[in-house]
Amino acid sequence: MLSNLEQKAQDFFALLAGLDPVQTAIFVVFFFAVWFLPSLLAIFFNRKHLGKIFLANVPAGLSWIAWVALLVWAVTGKLSGKLAKKYESQQAAAS
Repeated sequence: MLSNLEQKAQDFFALLAGLDPVQTAIFVVFFFAVWFLPSLLAIFFNRKHLGKIFLANVPAGLSWIAWVALLVWAVTGKLSGKLAKKYESQQAAAS
């Protein structure tokens, strides 16, 4: 008897086997777009660390925790730069 997870995996692979070539291409593009979403967001938000985020993104896709951490890192790039400038201007005004 198969466990619930094994049954769901078999159902998923059976569904993939039944896809036509266009549906397969759409699935592959969508899959890689989600896998590399932190890298895609880093292009817009965190260009300074784009290479590091991309390299870390390859194995991080296997772990939801690491993937979400990369997602946060990719999105907060410009924000941290703005906060640093704000902090520096406040320090300069205070002295």
